Amino acid sequence: KHGYRAVVVYADPYCEADDEWYFANESQPEKNQPWYHVLVDGDDHATYIAESSLEYDMNPYPIQNPLVHRVFPTFYKGRYYTQNLN
Repeated sequence: KHGYRAVVVYADPYCEADDEWYFANESQPEKNQPWYHVLVDGDDHATYIAESSLEYDMNPYPIQNPLVHRVFPTFYKGRYYTQNLN
């Protein structure tokens, strides 16, 4: 919904960011929902985003982020894996 692709690397059951961070953002989605740490495509950072702001991405190509290989060593048939598929 925010105009970028990303891959989820970790989930929190609710927003664990402090109020200063939360209210500094352009939008304030409900805090009492799952929030995700994601690696942003075409950049070198991660961000924190509410579940209500996510949409499923049908793009079969991997995310271009230098951090992605630290978390997911394998990308196979449109999916990331935390271990090698040997």
